[in-house]
Amino acid sequence: MGDRVFIFDTTLRDGEQAAGCSMTAAEKVQLALQLEALGVDVMEAGFAIASEGEFTAIQEIAAKVRHSAVASLSRAKREDIERSARALDRAVRPRIHTFLATSPIHREHKLRMDKERVLEETAKAVAFARSFVDEVEFSAEDASRTEPEFLVEVARVAADAGATIFNVPDTVGYAFPEEFGPLVGRVVQAIGDRATVSVHCHNDLGLAVANSLAAVAAGARQVECTVNGIGERAGNAALEEIVMALRIRRDLMGLSTGIRTPEIYRTSRMLSGFVGFDPQPNKAVVGRNAFAHESGVHQDGILKERSTYEIMKPEDVGFPDTGLVLGKHSGRNALRAKLEALGILLEGDGLVQVYRAFTDLADQRKKGVSDDEILELAQGVLVNCG
Repeated sequence: MGDRVFIFDTTLRDGEQAAGCSMTAAEKVQLALQLEALGVDVMEAGFAIASEGEFTAIQEIAAKVRHSAVASLSRAKREDIERSARALDRAVRPRIHTFLATSPIHREHKLRMDKERVLEETAKAVAFARSFVDEVEFSAEDASRTEPEFLVEVARVAADAGATIFNVPDTVGYAFPEEFGPLVGRVVQAIGDRATVSVHCHNDLGLAVANSLAAVAAGARQVECTVNGIGERAGNAALEEIVMALRIRRDLMGLSTGIRTPEIYRTSRMLSGFVGFDPQPNKAVVGRNAFAHESGVHQDGILKERSTYEIMKPEDVGFPDTGLVLGKHSGRNALRAKLEALGILLEGDGLVQVYRAFTDLADQRKKGVSDDEILELAQGVLVNCG
């Protein structure tokens, strides 16, 4: 299976499907070029048959991206697949990504198909897509609620028809890691080296990253994810969390990606600017508070040795800087460090006086104390001492 995990970014397709996250064609092209700079192996540029604008955006991205593979999503229908093929005509590495639901819920209520028909349509769609491009990915939609033995059968049929990637989606975020990992492992064992096994996990129960990592541990070698974890409903597995988890715990997983991690924060900020909202402040890796410390105990540890309370360096992901947030939980050492950063050296009684004034002010606030307010407190003490 190798020790390389390929990153399939679907921010431009699944991410954009999140409520309120639509982007213009120009924004999608700009973000695509940043995703290439980030080092994603594959970017899913859109759903070609959805609209003329979507088709045009995929065309432009395919023409400008030179290193990453560019994918277009298609239902398992000839007209969808043909539309994707045309949109990807100028791509250096085109990939057609076609899908069909496989779970009993979807077969009965949405598709009105029995198992034999699903297998037949799977084979037809993959073979038709393969007539246009060398890279064909097939997704068994709602795989985590599909009978395991039937999912394995679908995987074998897709691989026999020419699929180079077989994707196992947890479409509605239903799975737990302890069941999703073994399910993916069965698929890996069933198709061997005939196709790469991929996963695409949603975050409805907050388990998208955990499920993706369990799948990788079971042999999946492609992970589908989005920047900031945006996507349908509660979102997708977050690219930055998966990448940094594999990097920080390489001792445990023994796996790596091709992502240029110092580009992570820049990519996150670009996406936030385009969609009009930031990730939540406590979002892992890219949230405003991801490297912020207010507790005095934590601040003291950080000032002495960063690894006491930081398992990664802010600069590893391109984060501007470590934040010592001064508030009512902060200690004297953090205040001294902040004063030094502001150009004021205080020790002894002077520092004690500023610290007392600072804690009095901080107790009155719900939020932190600003640099200007700290300067004012310090200058007041210096004047009195002078």
